[in-house]
Amino acid sequence: MLETYPDDACNVDSIYDVSQLKRISLQNTLLEQSGMNESQAWTIKRLLDWTSEFFASHKTDSPRLAAEVLLAEALGCQRIELYTQFDREPDEAQRSLFREWVSRHAQGEPVAYLVGHREFYSLRFAVDASVLIPRPETEHLVSEVIQRAKSVGQESLSIADVGTGSGAIAIALAKHLPQATITAIDISRAALEVAKKNATSHQVLGQIQLIESDLFAQVPADLRFHFIVSNPPYIGQHERATVAENVLKYEPATALFAPGEDGTTLVRQLIQLAPNWLHPAGWLLIEVSPIISAQALEILNQSGQFRDTRLVKDLSRLDRVLIGQLAEKSD
Repeated sequence: MLETYPDDACNVDSIYDVSQLKRISLQNTLLEQSGMNESQAWTIKRLLDWTSEFFASHKTDSPRLAAEVLLAEALGCQRIELYTQFDREPDEAQRSLFREWVSRHAQGEPVAYLVGHREFYSLRFAVDASVLIPRPETEHLVSEVIQRAKSVGQESLSIADVGTGSGAIAIALAKHLPQATITAIDISRAALEVAKKNATSHQVLGQIQLIESDLFAQVPADLRFHFIVSNPPYIGQHERATVAENVLKYEPATALFAPGEDGTTLVRQLIQLAPNWLHPAGWLLIEVSPIISAQALEILNQSGQFRDTRLVKDLSRLDRVLIGQLAEKSD
């Protein structure tokens, strides 16, 4: 089975036009490390082997995988096709583009932003520096919604995705729940443009309403939802020193860091607002960090508005999704 993309993030700004110097420097470095010389053919196998070693020496995530993704994109083919044509020699234009990407990734720039897309829930999403790159952990949030939506068995469903970013959650839900209409909310206009592009490419734009809003501030007051889902910024300011350097450098900070120190600010606001926007017995599902999961569950329980509250673990057995169903109001 092919691996999925490594977890990495955003775009890079360069003050100087040093791409040509990077290409020359990288090529020389690879030659020195490999012990090969220019008389040897630059085959796909050779490029992959060299680049994997180069990335490993720079301690990048999943070096072989990153090399495959970048080379396949430079060649305009699928990753699996690389293994059926090991002896092929890419042309100079393809090698030049590949070398540039390799150099930039070795300096920390993420693969997904170099190639401009990321797979999530077996769907390809366009991404750029305005949005957080979808992570595998968030797929658990989507799965929990789909599971509950199918058990409800309603002919129509309304879902709010708060902080939609690239639209990955909303679009994955739309593809698996054709009976659903989804309100995708984000404070960033640039992010909504990316979400619109993705919804169009996946042919679900007709199911999705995009709204520029800070939480529910600009959402029509008459809307109500069977599900409110969100992957909000949940890294506290006091955790900044623990965040990987390349994440700090490339990820959009507004998609990472919650206001306040402990990371629960937006989680708390969603819990407070959700009862006003949910249908009776509607569900609230929020992705949270394992660091704040216990505190988030306590906030949910203390609200007194939800029943069947719980935390769902991800594949690493870490608390990842906070869930609660709106409780019936007592007379």
